[in-house]
Amino acid sequence: MLAIYKKEIQQFFGSLIGYMAIIVFLLVLGLFIWVFPDTNILTYGYATMDSFFYIAPYIFIFLIPAITMRSVAEEISSGTIELLATRPVTEMQIVLGKFFAAFTLVLIAILPTLFYLVTIYLLANPVGNVDVGGIAGSYFGLLFLGAVFVAIGIFCSSVTSNQIVAFIAGVFLCFFLYLAFDYVSQFAAFVGKTDYWVEYLGLSAHYNAMGKGVIDTRDVIYFLSVIGLFLILTRTALSSRRW
Repeated sequence: MLAIYKKEIQQFFGSLIGYMAIIVFLLVLGLFIWVFPDTNILTYGYATMDSFFYIAPYIFIFLIPAITMRSVAEEISSGTIELLATRPVTEMQIVLGKFFAAFTLVLIAILPTLFYLVTIYLLANPVGNVDVGGIAGSYFGLLFLGAVFVAIGIFCSSVTSNQIVAFIAGVFLCFFLYLAFDYVSQFAAFVGKTDYWVEYLGLSAHYNAMGKGVIDTRDVIYFLSVIGLFLILTRTALSSRRW
C-alpha cells in the first residue's frame, strides 16, 4: 500500500495535476473571501470564516472528482490494472493507497487556508475575537467531507475506463449526497413528519453540525461509514475485474 501511495503522490506532483488542484482551490476561495463584494469578509464586517466553509464544499464537489478521475480509470484504459493485480497486493491495499494519496493532496490544499484564520484573527476587534471552536469544528468537518468525496471519486473511477465519465459521475454523486437530501426533506410528504431524518441522511447536515464547534461521535461515525462503504464498493469493482 505504501508503494502505491508513493507512486500516486509522485504522479500528482510529477505533473501539473497536484499543483493546479491546489492553486485553483486557493485562488477561487481567495476571490470569494477577499474580493467578490457579496461574499468577502471585509465587506461583511464580522471576523468569521462562514463564507469560506460555505463555499469550500462546492469547490470540492468539482475539484476532487477532477483529481480522482484518473486514479483507476487510467489504469484500466492503459491495461496496467491487470499488471497491478498480479503483484502481491490485495485489492483493498490498492484502494487505500490511492485513497490516502488523493486525500493527502486535499489536505495539502486545505493547510494554506490556515493563513486566512490568522488574518481574520488579527483583523478582529478586539484581536482574537473569533469563534475558534466553531472554526476548528468546521475544519474537521471539511476534512471528513473531503475524504468522503475522495472515496466517491475513486469508486467512480473504478467502474469505468473513461476519465470524463468518472469525473461526471463523481460530481453527480458528490452533489447528490451533499445536497439532495436537504431538498427532498422539504417535500410536503416529509415536512413535520420525517424531514429531520431525511435531511440527516445527507452529508451537509453532518458537516454543518460539526461547524457548530461540537464534534459529535454520531457525525464522525456517519462520515467514516460513508467512506468505508465507497472504499468497499471500489474494492468489489476491482475484484470483479481481476477475475
